[in-house]
Amino acid sequence: MHCFIYKSPRKEELYLFVKEENNFSEIPEPLMTSFGTPEFVMDLDIHPERQLARSTPEDVLAGLEQQGFFLQMPPPDPTI
Repeated sequence: MHCFIYKSPRKEELYLFVKEENNFSEIPEPLMTSFGTPEFVMDLDIHPERQLARSTPEDVLAGLEQQGFFLQMPPPDPTI
């Protein structure tokens, strides 16, 4: 599945994966408000064998198919 990845200008390392470029219609309004104006990072083909930095391809694909988007959270803060 081809997807488009955007970063949040408000929270470092918070990323939003969507199925269509610049289409945020499936994102709940409260999430879009807290995410801020999405900043395009890249487009990517996701498949089960694809290695991703922080998420599994299965989780990303499931989110895209079930919700229309996938939200990749920042890594946990090791100082907490």
